[in-house]
Formats: sequence, C-alpha cells, structure tokens
Amino acid sequence: MRILHVVQRYAPAVGGSELVFQQLSERLAARGHQVTVWTTDALDIDRFWSPTAAALPAGESTVNGIPVWRARVRHLAPTDQAYHRLRWLAITLAPLPGAVPLLRGIASLTPYVPSLAWRAWRGDERFDLVHAGCEPYDSLLLWAERLAARLQIPFLVTPFAHLGRPEDWEIRRHYTLPHQIDLMRRADAVFVQTAFEGDALARRGVPRRAIRHGGAGFDPAALLGGDGARFRQRYGIAGPIVVFLGVALPEKGALDLLAAVRRLRQNGCAVTLVAAGKRTAAFDAALAAGPTDGCLALGPISDEEKRDLLAAGTLLALPSRTESFGIVFCEAWSAGMPVIGANAGALAEVIEDGVTGQLVPFGDVPALAEAIRSLIEDPAKARRLAAAGRARALARHTWEAVADRVERVYREVA
Repeated sequence: MRILHVVQRYAPAVGGSELVFQQLSERLAARGHQVTVWTTDALDIDRFWSPTAAALPAGESTVNGIPVWRARVRHLAPTDQAYHRLRWLAITLAPLPGAVPLLRGIASLTPYVPSLAWRAWRGDERFDLVHAGCEPYDSLLLWAERLAARLQIPFLVTPFAHLGRPEDWEIRRHYTLPHQIDLMRRADAVFVQTAFEGDALARRGVPRRAIRHGGAGFDPAALLGGDGARFRQRYGIAGPIVVFLGVALPEKGALDLLAAVRRLRQNGCAVTLVAAGKRTAAFDAALAAGPTDGCLALGPISDEEKRDLLAAGTLLALPSRTESFGIVFCEAWSAGMPVIGANAGALAEVIEDGVTGQLVPFGDVPALAEAIRSLIEDPAKARRLAAAGRARALARHTWEAVADRVERVYREVA
C-alpha cells in the first residue's frame, strides 16, 4: 500500500505520539509498504505557538529510510498569544448550535501551516490511505481529511485523546470539541489506545464500528545494555531512585512527585527523584521553592542515558491525569521496575492496581509518598509487580503487535 502518515512532529522530535508514528512508519515500510510522512518543522512543541522555539529544517528529508516532508509552521503574531487566544475562542464558541464550520475555520490556524494546506488541496501525490494524528493540533487532521476526500481514499485518525477523570473538564475540553468529534465521526477508522478512550468517544457519537484498538508499544531490544552503576556514579547517587520520564507538567503529576519525594526525605527515607524530559517553568519554580537535595532534573536525555537511568532506577512514577496510554510504563516494566500511576483516565486501565503496579488518586501527595515508600521497603512486592507488568507488556504492547493491529485495519479499509 501507498500510505501517508500526517503527524504534528516527527523524529528527531521526541514525544509519545511522535514515537508511535515513527515506529508504525518504519515497521510498515519494512513489511513492503510505501510509507511517506508529512509533518511540520517543529522540534520543540512550543514551536506551534512561539516563533522563537526550536525548529528543524523545512523541506524533504529521509529519516531511517522514510521520506519525510516538513512544512514550515507560520505564526499570526510575534508572540504566543495568537495561538492560545484562538484555542480559547474555539472553546468559548463550542456550545453554540451549528458551531462546527466556525470551529473548523479556527482550527485550521492551530497550528498555522499554510504549505501543508496547499499540498493537501493541490498536490499531485497519490496514496491508498491517509492516517493522521493527533489532537489538539487540529489543522493537520483537517488538511489530512481534506486530502483523503479529494483523492477519494480512506481517512484514519489517531486522536490520542487525553480524557482524565470525569471532573477534569479543563483537560478533556481540548480533545472533545464539536469539530473534533465531527471529524472522527466521518473517519473510516479511529485508533484508540485503551477501551476507556474508545468508550468515551463512543458516548460522544463516534461510531463504534470505526473505533479500533491501535495502542502504543515499546521495543524490548532497544532498552538493553543500560549501565545502572555508571548512571549512579556519574551523578553520585547511592540510595533508591524514583524515575520520572516525561514533560514536567503539573497535570502529569511532576509537582506532586517532587512534593512526595521531599516528604519522604523529611521522614528519613534517602530517596532521589530523577526527572528526565522537558522541564517547565512550573516545575523549575517548585524546585527552587524548597530543598533541592534528592532531586535531579536532567531535562531531555540521550537514548544511552535513558537506558542507564532505567537500569539504575528503583521504580517509575508518572502520577498523571492526562495520558492516553503511557509508553514509559512498558519501558520501566521491561527494565524490571515497578510503576506508580494516577487512578485517572486511561492509566487505571494500563496499570492493574496491585497486580502490575500501584495507582494513587491524582494530586494526593501523602498517598503517592506512601506508595513509593511501600515499594522501596518491600523489594519482593516490587519484583512481583514488575514481573507481572513485563509479562503483560511483552504479550500486548510490543511495536510489532501494534503494527500487526494497525496493518490489519489498513488492509480492511483499503
């Protein structure tokens, strides 16, 4: 098949949805399909609203054998306010009757990628299907849908909808706007990461016949070779290590985890938090507001250092309310670490509490601290949870298994 993948960023940009599309592209190409990727020049996610954020060269390139075209992100104003105000306007207008056409017009500017729009409307390429992701970067999905309609080929979408808890309206409103649901209703297939996500979209009118389980995965072989002793020696860490992998946002539980580790240290537990991933102003402010002993904020790290960190870690904690899956849990399980997540949204399905990991209420710092302490003080329990998680991840969540499921749907719709 001639497959077009449209995604907001692509390697070397780092992120969960970015990794899913990279793995699908490379594995489907290895199976003989012709896979092309259209994306943007954004390296840093902030590029979509900030003209000063890091970007990659626009134009054609090849990444691990995959043809990639990067469209330049344009900005309607020299600051990030235009993008955020358009998003606020869409949310404000969403309850109005018949708002979908107006919302689609606003969404076509978030992000503003005119060359991609032109290519979708006028380009002479031919494909057998278009698969796009992800929300809330709606303009790319809209132009991918337009291209599929013009070529009269199937349109598939992976929204990666972050839905959180029922009360987390400020999270889910960015993934369930009327024009987003309307787009998914018309898609030939909607890939979801969990049954929780699929059920939530079905309740909003997405046809169940179109909802398919795609999932995210991991590559066990890519995680081999980590040197935990080297990591500990490099940073002078002797005791238990709590690993956080991801963007250090409040809604991902980064601030709660920092507070929990500080609480443990005040009570005599010599634990160290190692946070790897993009730092945020909120996390840096929280870090500066208290003792910094026992917290190592590395920012983005290389694949080699990530392997070393996973080998060195005692447990992984991502007490987030805004995940569609959480690939890092599979990576931690593969490295033999137990995991802690928040009992919110998809994580309550990814982690079986007491079997493959532990769940705590989002925002409950004492409960989070107690969960960390219990795994540190009970190594047998930690090993049991990690082993069960690893077995489940190997059975369900390798990239080959994900590619099998997606390829099967591609063949059905094409």
